[in-house]
Amino acid sequence: MSKLEFRHYAKELLNIALPIIMGNLGFILIGAGDVLIAGRHSTDTLAAISIATAITNCIQTFGIGLIASVSPLLSNFRGEKKAAKKYFFPTIRFAMILSVIVMFAVLAFIPLVDFMKFEEHLVPMIKEYMFVTAFATFGGYLHAAVKEYLQAFEIVMFPNLLTVFAVFLNIILNIVLVFGFGSIPSMGVLGLAIASFIVRYFMGLVLLAYCFIIMRLRNYQEKDYYKSLIKIGLPISFAILVEFVAFNSVAILMGRVAGVYAAAQNLVCTLTTVSFMVPFAISNAISVKVGFANGAGNIYDLKRYSLVGLIMCISFMIFSSIIFSTFPKTLVGLFTIDKNLFEICVPVLYILSVFQVFDGLQIGLAGIFKGIKKTGVVLVANFTAYWVLFLPMGYALAFKYGMMLKGFWWGLVIAAISLCIIMLSVLTKNLKQLEKA
Repeated sequence: MSKLEFRHYAKELLNIALPIIMGNLGFILIGAGDVLIAGRHSTDTLAAISIATAITNCIQTFGIGLIASVSPLLSNFRGEKKAAKKYFFPTIRFAMILSVIVMFAVLAFIPLVDFMKFEEHLVPMIKEYMFVTAFATFGGYLHAAVKEYLQAFEIVMFPNLLTVFAVFLNIILNIVLVFGFGSIPSMGVLGLAIASFIVRYFMGLVLLAYCFIIMRLRNYQEKDYYKSLIKIGLPISFAILVEFVAFNSVAILMGRVAGVYAAAQNLVCTLTTVSFMVPFAISNAISVKVGFANGAGNIYDLKRYSLVGLIMCISFMIFSSIIFSTFPKTLVGLFTIDKNLFEICVPVLYILSVFQVFDGLQIGLAGIFKGIKKTGVVLVANFTAYWVLFLPMGYALAFKYGMMLKGFWWGLVIAAISLCIIMLSVLTKNLKQLEKA
């Protein structure tokens, strides 16, 4: 591939990815804002929301994974010259049905917190945060569904500018509701939950209004569309769920030892997720461009977008790794002044700097598989890496060999390497099959 050709495909990907990067970073900075304010309020507040979000994320992620099938499916329709705009209302209905199911799932889990052996003084705060978060599911799923729909048509600027604005709105609401302002009392954990509730509904409703302004939309129903979403989305959903449960189980398991470990895991995950949003956005761009090329039967473009996208993902994560390993104390200091958190988090960031590179490669590969509608591969690879390898190995290193949080992160490094090997070997075979077809 020539330099000129590389620049062409990189530019095409970046046209989609850059606004998504901006939006994804904004979305993560909303969570980072919660961590920042919680850490400044107290270590107990940070520990409580760390455990609560670890649990709710595992439940809510299932629906988000299904919604993530919207953009690759509609991109394939566009590549095949099929009508795609008519699926707006079916997409919204799909998301709202999912939100009802997930809301009740979160509410049903709350009583179980009493039996999970967390520190007693944290339990009421965990349950309080989860209760409010359950009802915020509708706003979060509405936003995710509309954003996926627009992304399929490469309309990415406004949705992601909205997310950036929401970062500042969230911080203001957090400060006011957590610490109190004027006649508004200090609410602590409850204030964080209410702020998140308001921001999610704001983002969802504004994006919905935007669609009605820029598009002529008519009601339409087609059962086959829902079947296609489920067929493509279930493997994506389970793959994301497998990964999220693995990551968040660390906060839950370590939180049973002491709340400070759950707080440390949340802090480290916040840092890595901020950098992860860049290759994640590139992965979304890959899935759209590869999906269009796949629908059009253009294998040449499909392979070029895949290769260039992977190079972009890995390059950024190498840069990110250098930052994490060079300034670990500075990065941790952005969120806390607690000496215990410093002692736990700083050594983990050195391990994280190794994990970053392989994490960037695997998310790029996942974008390719989404584009060619082979999402089952992502599910099997994630399950093997995170459940068969990571959880047993991480648990043994953490508790049997006394490495605690560092043990889990070394397990994640091994899992990420294994995940990349599995996905690369399968992708090579799939590309050869596409060439012969």
